[in-house]
Formats: sequence, C-alpha cells, structure tokens
Amino acid sequence: MGRKQVGAWAMFDFANSSYSAVVTTAVFPVFYAGFVVAGEGGTGELWLSWADALAALIVALSVPLFGAIADRGGGRKKFMLFYTIVCVLGVAMMTSLDEGMAVRGLVIFVIAQVGFESAVVFYNAYLPDLAPREKQGWISGLGFGVGYLGSAVALLLAIPLVGDNIDLVWLMVAGFFLLFSIPAFLVLPADTHRGMTIPAAARWGVTNFKTIVGEVWALKELRNFLFAFFFYIDAILTIIVFAGVVATETFGFDQQGTIVLFLIVQLSALVGAFSLAKPTDRIGPKKVLTGVLLLWIVTCVSVYFVRDPRLFYGMAVIGGLGLGSAQAASRAFMASLIPRGRESEMFGFYALCGKSSSIFGPLIFGFTTYLAGGNQRPAFLAIALLFIVGLVLLQRVNDPKAAVRQVVAT
Repeated sequence: MGRKQVGAWAMFDFANSSYSAVVTTAVFPVFYAGFVVAGEGGTGELWLSWADALAALIVALSVPLFGAIADRGGGRKKFMLFYTIVCVLGVAMMTSLDEGMAVRGLVIFVIAQVGFESAVVFYNAYLPDLAPREKQGWISGLGFGVGYLGSAVALLLAIPLVGDNIDLVWLMVAGFFLLFSIPAFLVLPADTHRGMTIPAAARWGVTNFKTIVGEVWALKELRNFLFAFFFYIDAILTIIVFAGVVATETFGFDQQGTIVLFLIVQLSALVGAFSLAKPTDRIGPKKVLTGVLLLWIVTCVSVYFVRDPRLFYGMAVIGGLGLGSAQAASRAFMASLIPRGRESEMFGFYALCGKSSSIFGPLIFGFTTYLAGGNQRPAFLAIALLFIVGLVLLQRVNDPKAAVRQVVAT
C-alpha cells in the first residue's frame, strides 16, 4: 500500500482514540462510578470492573471466530464498519443515563466497548498489508502516535463540556469517531472474494473452530508471545480503565483536572509511540517491550508510595511514555509472527488474549480496592505482579527480526 492508504489507516486510530481517551479512561469511569452508581468504599469501581469484564468476555469469545470468517469470506472492512457503528451508537446512548441507572449504564458501556474493541481487531489486521516486516514497527508507531494526537484533541474538546453539559461529551465523541473514520472506509482496499461467501465462511468457522484454535497453538513463537501478552496487556488495560477514578478518589483531582492529566498522558504516549517506532524496527520489538515493561513495574510500585498529586503527574507522564511504546511494539511484534492471509483471524486471537486477560485485571483491581476499604494503592502492587509475569514470559519468545539481523550479520 502507498502513503494514502497508510494515512487513511492511521486516521482510524485518530478517530477511535477519542473513545478510548474520553469514554474508557478520563470521563466515563468517573461519571459512572461517582454519579451513576454513586457508591462508597469501592462500590463504583466494582460495578465498573464488572462492566469492563463482561465486555472483554464478549469480545474474547466472538472476535477470533469472526476474524476467521472475515479472512475466508473477504469481509474485513464490513466487520470493521459494523462494529464502528455499534460503538458510535453505544456512546450516543450514554446521553440517556442518570443517577441510579447502574444496570442501564453497564449495558450501554458494554455495547460501546464491544463495538470499539472489535472494530480495532479488523483495523489491526491491515498492518501486515501496509508495509514489509522491517517497517511495521514504524507504521504501528505512526498509527498510535496519530491516535494519541486524536486523544489529545478529543480531551481538549471535552474539557469545556464536562459538568452540566456532560451529555454533549458523549455526542462529541460519537461524532468525532464517525467523522474521522470515514477516510479509512473510503481509501483502504475493498473486501475481496476469497473463495467463500460470508455465510459459507460463518458455517465453516462454527464447525471448524477447534481446528482454527489448533492451528494457532501449533505456531510456537506466536503462542509464546500471546501468553506473555495475556499478562502485561491485562495490566495496561486495567490501568487505563481505573486511572481516572484513581486520580479523583486517591489524589483529589476534579473532573477537569483529570481531563488535563490525561491530556498530558496522551501527549507523553504520543512521544513514546513515535520515539520508539524506529528502534522497534532497528533492534526488534522484544527488546523495546522488555525495557517498557520494566518501566511499568517501577511506575506501579511508585504509585503505591506517592502521596503528592504533583508526583502523581510525573508517574502519569512516565506511564504515558510506556503506554504508547508498549502498544505500538506489541502490534508490530504480533504482525511479524502472522502467516500471510490470516491477519484478521490471528489478530482475533490477539484480541482474545487481551480481552480475556482484561476480565481478570479489572476484577483484581476492584476486589483489592474493595477489600482494602476503598484504598486503591494496594491494587497497584497486584497490577505490578501482572507486569512481572508478562516480562518473564516474553523472554521465551524469539524475535523473527532479530533472527534475520543475525543471519545478515553472519
């Protein structure tokens, strides 16, 4: 693909990041836990953890199958469009929420979250088509970098709307996501016929899903990477979900202060994604991820001890640097391990590991906070353990780029 296609692909990251920054991270968790549920002693966090876990379970159980169907039936863009619309409608439905509507809020959040996470699976599947393996780190970093720019723009738009105009925040995000995703649907290649219709591919996928799982299991390096990814992405996603609540309830930030904090985090994540994009291609994603996971471990342990909100700003900036680089390097690492023609299917399993693992992280965080009487600090030590396990398992994965460089050097 050429620059036009790469640009359109990156614009989808720009579009969907409005959802991840405003809804998943900065505004909705605080709104839901502090207003819709309005519970004490960790109750709001517990409701939110159940909502995120349910959405993760739905995505984990559905997208590997739908990815295989998309690969064999030529329906990648169709699935991506469908789930984008589901997310946009879910966000728009948040305007109907009021105090005490905990169950309704849970259902609406699950709808939006399932749409967002599933659309990203089919979006990620385009990466191996965009560039050769030796440039995928840069392209992946570009996507996340542009995405964090979209997050920053959306947060700036949200700042004057929080408070009495909270419904306008949801409408802004829905419109932002829909508008800036249009280039991807216009420019990225149309779905091509691959020998099966989508209904035929669906019947094949349902009857042969065990075979599909077995094929993935047989790919040793991909299997080892997914095990490591399972643990460390769980930790990252959990921090993303609860960071806004931690900022308000533990460090005393108000709603606008929380948005400003996440605006700074998005900018630091943008720097992280861009600064380590080329090193991901040059030294390999494994080495980049190893360094980033060590950074995350130090950050989580530090948050347990930090009391000054100003120091928490510093921890958030460091976490942002690790956030952008970890996500970009992980996507590039995964793309380098996928057999040609099975991108949607394999990124479906990538999402399976990410989403099935994130069922446990939010529950661990929520229950740890609840058992500690609403104290969120011990939960960060539990999250640090997830990073440590992921780091250890990552060392078992052989980086194909490193192997190529070694052959060239000899």
